[in-house]
Amino acid sequence: MDTAASPRVLVIGLDPYRVPGPWDSGPVAKAIEAGMAKFAEHGVGVETCLIGLDGSDDVETIVTDTLRAHPWECVTVGGGLRHSDDQVELLEQVVNLVRRHAPDAAIAFNSGPATTLLSGRVPGPSGPG
Repeated sequence: MDTAASPRVLVIGLDPYRVPGPWDSGPVAKAIEAGMAKFAEHGVGVETCLIGLDGSDDVETIVTDTLRAHPWECVTVGGGLRHSDDQVELLEQVVNLVRRHAPDAAIAFNSGPATTLLSGRVPGPSGPG
């Protein structure tokens, strides 16, 4: 999801529709959408980079291409990448890619989709500081 404003914040997380297991992805997808809508309400441009755990993504290529697309002020790493011990290697890969390809961006961590705007730490009157 991209907001109309020029993107300043990149949110990297898991694609809820491509996480294996017997669970309902709908509520998580709606929560992500609502969290992203808060950026638009505050005039802060945001873009998402959602990674699947179904094995169909070349994570390094997808994340690197997205990181190179804009000069990000902040990159927020979503909770789905952090809350599971099974995802430690993926989390490390993402953080290292951010450091390599967006070295001037702040790195933030949300506690869930509802706190993504607050974690985005975008300076200025329209965003949290």
